[in-house]
Amino acid sequence: MKRHEFLRELHKVSANRNYLEIGVNDGRSLALSRVPSIAIDPAFKVVTEIRCDVHLVKATSDDFFARPNPIGHLKGGRHPMRNLRRGRSPIGYWRRTTLDLSFIDGMHLFEYALRDFMNVEKHSDWSSVIVLDDMLPRNIDEAARDRHTGAWTGDVYKVAEILGRYRPDLVTVFVDTQPTGQLVVFGADPDNRVLDDKYDEIMAEFDVPDPQKVPEAILERVQAVPPKALVEAPFWGPLAKARNLGVSRSRGWEPLRTALEKATGTR
Repeated sequence: MKRHEFLRELHKVSANRNYLEIGVNDGRSLALSRVPSIAIDPAFKVVTEIRCDVHLVKATSDDFFARPNPIGHLKGGRHPMRNLRRGRSPIGYWRRTTLDLSFIDGMHLFEYALRDFMNVEKHSDWSSVIVLDDMLPRNIDEAARDRHTGAWTGDVYKVAEILGRYRPDLVTVFVDTQPTGQLVVFGADPDNRVLDDKYDEIMAEFDVPDPQKVPEAILERVQAVPPKALVEAPFWGPLAKARNLGVSRSRGWEPLRTALEKATGTR
């Protein structure tokens, strides 16, 4: 399954109410959205018909997220919910809008992709789905920081190792899409600041000159699950229902983690 086919299926099974995309290029992935969307790229050249309510931002993702209320386009960034518990007034209270589905396909250097993930996570929650593209280079040349090939993933594959080491609270799933694989991340926690605190330490270790030492497990896609198996897994319906009901992380995340691990074989 090609990456755009997989993204199309994710839009369906995740039942996302909104969408954010970093790295628009010609608009082919953005064209899959049918919900209120934000798309960010400093040099987009959209040639595809877009069929959603979209806020198209010509800026770097770092600059975009530095703005006050950057996702304000999505229902103003906040929306009302009713408190109907017994003995309480049914007067609405406010819960911030969070990103349901995000696709990170910006600059192909790990530090950019990592910062994009960190920024997206601050506007997500446990039921959000975050996808990073180009996570499974097919050879060392494709994974170089200094691009010298046609197809190019850069070294964004390192983000998976970083999340595995510093954020074991997340569930990360490699997906065997063509041509260069993807990583789907579940369990976002906007209050977690480990990556912010450890950013300098991470940079000191992972920012190394070419050639990159790409793990064999990455090149051979040892841990990657078939895309069809992921989109057909049974946890999507309960995830969307819990999200739409506003189920808290303390009640919703562990059942989802268990279902994810069962469906994907991750631990």
